Amino acid sequence: MIYTSAAVRQTSARRNRGGPISAEPRINDRIRVPEVRLVGPSGEQVGIVPLAKALELAQEYDLDLVEVAANARPPVCKLMDYGKFKYESAMKAREARKNQAHTVIKEMKLRPKIDPHDYDTKKGHVVRFLKQGDKVKITIMFRGREQSRPELGFRLLQRLAEDVQDLGFVESNPKQDGRNMIMVLGPHKKKTEAMAEAREAQAARKAERQHQQETERQQEAERQQGRASA
Repeated sequence: MIYTSAAVRQTSARRNRGGPISAEPRINDRIRVPEVRLVGPSGEQVGIVPLAKALELAQEYDLDLVEVAANARPPVCKLMDYGKFKYESAMKAREARKNQAHTVIKEMKLRPKIDPHDYDTKKGHVVRFLKQGDKVKITIMFRGREQSRPELGFRLLQRLAEDVQDLGFVESNPKQDGRNMIMVLGPHKKKTEAMAEAREAQAARKAERQHQQETERQQEAERQQGRASA
């Protein structure tokens, strides 16, 4: 008797409808070899058994026979709940994507003769980017006669690097690139750490709001009780 699970029937139906060929491992009656090296539900080594025997054991345990090493001789198969395995794998992949940090390079452009207010504003953006765990590309744009005074841009970049040294470091030293001078700042804090801190700060703000709302409700209840007593 060939054991066929719901997962296999669904896969067969998709193939009959002309859907894409699945890259999933072969399971149950899709396995076409005379014998397999069988691994039990708890990871125990059962040994080399005929395919028919492995399928009988799968039916007996109410599990699927899943080919986990197709290139082995004979192929290695494991008894497992394939639907549960796929769900748990998908959840792990989703969590990994959620926590994955993508390196982002922000860009900030300055003029060599920037006024103090604009400098503070630009520096504030750089601080925010570094706190988020992002790299920042600083570009000094020279125009006209400013091109003959590259030291103005160099000093400005040095000043900015010193002002944010608690949050970032000079990853790429200032260098001339045509009419521009470029420097790259890297964050001391990893992107994943910045994301975790941001989530913690958000949770703390939410808890504080809830506490404040609860306090206000209690105060209102006490006021109403006082008016009723009067």
